[in-house]
Amino acid sequence: MSTSAYNAFHSAQKQFDQAAEFLELDQATRDLLRTPMREFHFSIPIRMDNGEMKIFKGFRVQHNDARGPSKGGIRFHPLETIDLVRALAMWVTWKTAVVDIPLGGSKGGIVCDPHNLSLFEQEQLCRGWVRQIVKNVGPHLDVPAPDIMSNAQHMLWMLDEYEVLMGIKAPGFITGKPISMGGSLGRKEATGYGVIITLREALKELNIDADKTRACIQGFGNVGQHAFELYNQIGGMVIGVASWSQQDACSYTYCKKEGIDYQELKSITDRFGGIDKEKALALNYTVLPGEDWIAQEADILIPAAIENQIGTENVDRIHPNIKIIAEGANGPTTPEAADILDAKGLFTIPDFLASSGGVTCSYFEQVQSNMNYYWTKDEVLSKLDVKMTSAYVAVSDFALKYKIPMRQAAYLIAVDRVAQASKDRGWV
Repeated sequence: MSTSAYNAFHSAQKQFDQAAEFLELDQATRDLLRTPMREFHFSIPIRMDNGEMKIFKGFRVQHNDARGPSKGGIRFHPLETIDLVRALAMWVTWKTAVVDIPLGGSKGGIVCDPHNLSLFEQEQLCRGWVRQIVKNVGPHLDVPAPDIMSNAQHMLWMLDEYEVLMGIKAPGFITGKPISMGGSLGRKEATGYGVIITLREALKELNIDADKTRACIQGFGNVGQHAFELYNQIGGMVIGVASWSQQDACSYTYCKKEGIDYQELKSITDRFGGIDKEKALALNYTVLPGEDWIAQEADILIPAAIENQIGTENVDRIHPNIKIIAEGANGPTTPEAADILDAKGLFTIPDFLASSGGVTCSYFEQVQSNMNYYWTKDEVLSKLDVKMTSAYVAVSDFALKYKIPMRQAAYLIAVDRVAQASKDRGWV
């Protein structure tokens, strides 16, 4: 889907404006919450392996921290823009509020493609990013985490640089760390599992048996893989997966009407979530264009890739059998397309509720790191289930009470909580 005319921040602001109008927020509160409180733009000079100096652009946006330290990932992507980072930071604010954890929202990024960088060059980028922002982040200020194309090793390099510069040990500075170095068990699974926990609750509400459902997933990175895994465990069958091909610089949809075997598909997937097309063909997958994921005959769609994947130009391609859309990505549906889905009565679990398992478990890691006491994996996933289930029930009850869509209910709950915290602090 084309992103040339799409601006994620404008979409995020439009979504906020709709909630603010419904809540009848005063002008000062609207002005405060529709723009970031702080944002940082900086250059990161790196000496490349060939000896040349190259300048990379970095960002950190802190949208709001009225409810606690801001929290948000660091995305490595060649098409990163400041408006996208602003939107993502705002969405994290609503995520933390809707699951009711005491954090605000932030986001960071580096304009780069890790595919084309050596490990040494990636390490220099991570350390350079921290050097530029070190005075404005920390365990009690703003806690970074992984995002698209960043990983546990990147987080550990950043932690090491922060501790060297500050002269302290501060494992709570960053989350998504390796398990052996203060990371939380269950963190890797958390976002994908959170999507399916909310889906499980939606299926109960709609009186649909999970073991009679089929799903198509867009994206086979960390979120898509673990959503697939847990969805299988609750009885569902995945019949399609869309994934980006670095080799062909495009995406494909891999289908098997009889159901895809999770371990088989994972065995032909690289560390970035890219599926080997030739191996898939040899295993008798039907390989379709990437955009065809949305048109598959299934019961559930799980967009778990990037933003702006369901818009006015493709929303009508959704198969009439689809009963639920569970948004595992950030901002996968444009506001205009969301209005069309609502008009059709298609049940949608909105992104900042469905995909909030990651930030919830990041909060758990932050708590564990700060107190230097760690929980078992079962404890972490149990706490995640409780948080996600209670958040879903609160949003569902609100939606039913006021006869509004789930997305609107989630926004109203989240925005109201952040607005109240800002008011209580005397900011508005």
